[in-house]
Amino acid sequence: MYEKYLSERIAKLRTMKKVSARDMSLSLGQNENYINHIENNKSLPSMQAFFYICEYFGITPKQFFDEETSNPSLINTIMQDLTALDEKKITNLHEIIKGLKK
Repeated sequence: MYEKYLSERIAKLRTMKKVSARDMSLSLGQNENYINHIENNKSLPSMQAFFYICEYFGITPKQFFDEETSNPSLINTIMQDLTALDEKKITNLHEIIKGLKK
């Protein structure tokens, strides 16, 4: 069940990051076909490799499996940016977000 989700999620996150499977594989210190094999359900990463994949995307394992969040890397970046704002600016952004949701 999760094998298919894992391969599809890696492919989706990799595509959003605009990186090839080969480049991602090499960035992880693996052979050039490593990610391609995972995405094509030919292999699964070890637990340690899975943690490296999450780190590569800048997300936690929990965020990786959160099906409701399509772009967890962007959410993390936004959260980091929010910490630099004062309360008034955060409140203003919240009002904008509420308006966008309508």
